[in-house]
Amino acid sequence: MATDFFKNKKITVFGLGLHGGGAGTVKFLASQGAKIIVTDIKTKEQLADSLEKLKGLKNVEYILGQHRREDFTKADMVIKTPAAPWNNKHIKLALENNIPVEVDSSLFFKLCKNPIIGITGTKGKTTTATIIYEILKLAGKNPVKVGVGQVSVLDRLEKLKKDSVAVFELSSWRLAALGRIKQSPPIAVLSNIFPDHLNYYQSMESYVKDKKNIFLYQDPKDWLITNDDDDNLRSIVKEAESRIIKYSKLPIKNGRSIFTEDGAIYLNNGVDIKKIISLEDLKVRGKHNIGNIMAAVGAAYAYGVEISKIREAARNFKGIAHRLELAGEIRGVKFYNDTAATIPEAVISALDSFTQPVILIAGGTDKNLDYSRLSKAIIRKAKGLVLLKGSGTEKLVREIRKNLPEEEKDEEFKIVDSMDKAVEIAYRSAEAGDIILLSPGAASFELFLNEFDRGDKFKEAVKNLVK
Repeated sequence: MATDFFKNKKITVFGLGLHGGGAGTVKFLASQGAKIIVTDIKTKEQLADSLEKLKGLKNVEYILGQHRREDFTKADMVIKTPAAPWNNKHIKLALENNIPVEVDSSLFFKLCKNPIIGITGTKGKTTTATIIYEILKLAGKNPVKVGVGQVSVLDRLEKLKKDSVAVFELSSWRLAALGRIKQSPPIAVLSNIFPDHLNYYQSMESYVKDKKNIFLYQDPKDWLITNDDDDNLRSIVKEAESRIIKYSKLPIKNGRSIFTEDGAIYLNNGVDIKKIISLEDLKVRGKHNIGNIMAAVGAAYAYGVEISKIREAARNFKGIAHRLELAGEIRGVKFYNDTAATIPEAVISALDSFTQPVILIAGGTDKNLDYSRLSKAIIRKAKGLVLLKGSGTEKLVREIRKNLPEEEKDEEFKIVDSMDKAVEIAYRSAEAGDIILLSPGAASFELFLNEFDRGDKFKEAVKNLVK
């Protein structure tokens, strides 16, 4: 496919959203001369931030607060938001009328002429993608972020130069679209698989099926970087036909691998074992981030980056926003924003990254996940707990009560309906040397626009404490 395909075509963009992907799609289509219908069930007021980014674009009609039948039956193409399921009645209507339906990821793969490094995993993919980007940038490889965090997708095509490489963070939803066109990135990172989005997927098996598209269509000359410490992945990657680089917290002396030993990260290229960096030289917090760095080392090595550049970038990496981000310190109390922790396993990793007493702010919207392990970790590790109101919170409270001693089972939980209240209550119970950690383990939609809005509200609330 060539970009001139879109000129004068009538394209329906199904779902503008607030994460940036929809706005990026509209910008790209407008630059290609398409006639665009943007339809979203949200209202103009709810979509104000996204609409502001599109101000002044020509040939764009907005149908908001509703969806019209004709926008799915009288179009040359429908581009759906990644999160809309393929059995959505509007998508089915388009397909029944022989209207092609795409996602930004499938179109990007069809249009992109540059190498693509794809990154997926239930947790850590944004951090891993960012480290890969930083390594490639330092090495002069002219990387472009695609879909990383809140970075959009299709409008990134114009950022690519002849020598660029696309670093593409791929959710299970975007990978589902790649499965439909039978394409995988030539360099793929698969970091872990935990239960997630089970309010969307009917089973864990269907979630895993989408994740596998990161490597299913690779050739034998392609590369797959995979976490050998993940039991699920060890079984899954047996289906891969590509060259595999394993990474692990334990030594792997046979074959290509990245591993830790004697307090350092090593690269085994299949012939020699070379030290990359001492763990004490890393600036990021948490054992899970060691895994993210090892994954990034593997991807950079597969792309041909010199070890000296990999080492330098790993040493300089300081983490990213919304992932164990230090949001401030007041009278010896430190505040960490880990709003991107939307599954229980991510909260457990965050709690385990601190030796200091932790007052945890958690809870939110249920994604049909199991909170049994998290409830035990909270009882074991958290000095205090403040909960944000939501369907997931109610579920978490029930699990915690099950594991409390009999005399504490009727204890009242602090459940609030705003971030300001949560931060204020947590700070009132804190002492110098304590950590106040926002790490929700749930989605955000009952109280916030999205998880990034939740993190921003946390940082604002911390600032307001000193006013």
